[in-house]
Amino acid sequence: MPVWLREHSWRQTLAAVYLSLPLRGARATPANIFCSEQYLKVSIPPFLFEAVLYAPIDDTNSTAKIGNGNIFFTLYKKEPAMWDSLTLGTADKEKLQYLRETAVLKAQEKAKEETEAKKITKQEHKKYALEATMKVEEAERKRIEDLKEKERQKVAKELELWKNQQKDGDKYKSIQKKEELHQEIEPLKERKNEKMNKTHIPNEGTSRTRPKSTKGHGSCSIFSQDLKEEQLLAPRAAATIKVNFTPRVFPTALRESRVAEEEEWLHKQAEARRIINSDLSELEDLKEEEKNPDWLKEKGNKMFAMGDYLGAVNAYNLAVRLNNKLPLLYLNRAACHLKLRNLHKAIEDSSKALELLTPPVPDNENARVKAHVRRGTAFCQLELYTEGLQDYEAALKIDPRNKNIENDAEKIRHLIQGTMQSS
Repeated sequence: MPVWLREHSWRQTLAAVYLSLPLRGARATPANIFCSEQYLKVSIPPFLFEAVLYAPIDDTNSTAKIGNGNIFFTLYKKEPAMWDSLTLGTADKEKLQYLRETAVLKAQEKAKEETEAKKITKQEHKKYALEATMKVEEAERKRIEDLKEKERQKVAKELELWKNQQKDGDKYKSIQKKEELHQEIEPLKERKNEKMNKTHIPNEGTSRTRPKSTKGHGSCSIFSQDLKEEQLLAPRAAATIKVNFTPRVFPTALRESRVAEEEEWLHKQAEARRIINSDLSELEDLKEEEKNPDWLKEKGNKMFAMGDYLGAVNAYNLAVRLNNKLPLLYLNRAACHLKLRNLHKAIEDSSKALELLTPPVPDNENARVKAHVRRGTAFCQLELYTEGLQDYEAALKIDPRNKNIENDAEKIRHLIQGTMQSS
């Protein structure tokens, strides 16, 4: 059996009605209040307040404020006028039942319209985010193609210049060889001419005799003999020299490497490949960059900036499965869960990020502050103000000069004091 709340106070102006309703120690939430154009209901078990208003009000702009053990209503009139009373005195049970049913139906229709509008807006945002992502990827692909084309043209020019230099070098070598051969043959020709002259000039007092023919078997010319004497050595035979190098994964020489660090890196890579091959067999169709946690983190950051929080959560989830030791993945996913009102998940991710951000050093101060603030915000939205205040105070210890965190912590303290006083 409900207990009717009879005590209330109200005042009015031409434009609005101000109603104060004491709660008698009960704790109210927005879910306990129902208001339509001419019907107002406050249900806080076991207490109940119900009123058929004197005239219609603007239920969209009207407000209700809960605090200090009271509910303060600001009801804006649809038509400026002074009411004779707060409620309609002539309302019988049948009219009250009709107004109640009408108000519920209108509220259901309004909620349905708002749901449809939110659904359409969400689809539009998702479509816009997809188009924006496609444009960014297309621009990035075009930029890479342009860089490749410029590099190809540069290499082609360098290759053409090298070919021209080779041609000039070959021409110079052929000319030099011709000059050397000419210098070698010229003295041989001169000696041949001298010998021929001596053979053809007869001695005085002797008859001219026909010189012996040099043709025939076993004969050879002086020119050919000289050429054999001056013949150069044959060039060396071509061969292949095989060089064996020590097998190494890294391109640097062994004397320049850091063996311990390289071994640790190779071990981590092998462990990551093992995880991918054993636990993520469904990722075989993904591209190589899509298996990189850093690439997925940047993808999630872009989606978060564009308002696609579900897409960002999916990107961070895949990155966490690939590498669960990166605290920024949990920290960024906690921010997405806050936007999506997944408060328990936001608390879990913030706690995991704080667990990985150890030991506390100056380089991770900013990340630890964000983790405490996001976890504290989730606690406060769950109305766990004490736990939320502890996180905000922890963030203040790390960054005591942050005025925003200090102001939020002060507001939480006031909320805790108000809750204690009302109880």
